[in-house]
Amino acid sequence: MVDVQPPPFRALDDFLLGSARFSVPDVRNLDRLNNRIINNLLYYQSNYFASAVAFLLIVGYFQPLQLILGATVVILLFLGFVWAAENKAVIRRFRRNHPSLSLAAILGCSYLLLSVLGGVAVFLFGIAFPILIILIHASVRLRNIKNKLENKLESIGLKRTPMGLLLEALGQEQEAGS
Repeated sequence: MVDVQPPPFRALDDFLLGSARFSVPDVRNLDRLNNRIINNLLYYQSNYFASAVAFLLIVGYFQPLQLILGATVVILLFLGFVWAAENKAVIRRFRRNHPSLSLAAILGCSYLLLSVLGGVAVFLFGIAFPILIILIHASVRLRNIKNKLENKLESIGLKRTPMGLLLEALGQEQEAGS
């Protein structure tokens, strides 16, 4: 874990404004869509992290205890899923073959557990909404040459980033950089 390097922030012009190019993804080609999302998650991870933290701070300001409860539930369910995937072959295959369903299952279980505990609104606005916004941006943002080069460095192991580790935990390490 010593060799993990946080990537730099990407310019707002590259992330959202002027030079950013967006296109509706082709949902008929799920492999290409998955590749675009993974590579954009790797390339813009610092920007996505900052955006998610901003949402968390806003929600945390108004409902701090509910946010802590929601974050604890999501983290525990995620760690339980990763542990189960490492120890059970059936779950490992499911994680590798259906990464979107795996994420949906983690978020769905979090939602159900928090609905029992009373933190649904905080979960939706503090955790699920930022993830939804990040996934929408990653799916519609077209890649550029710099994006492709950075992702190749990550895929051959010259650079390790926090998002790369998270994607590995979700079973997507073989997709990154392709």
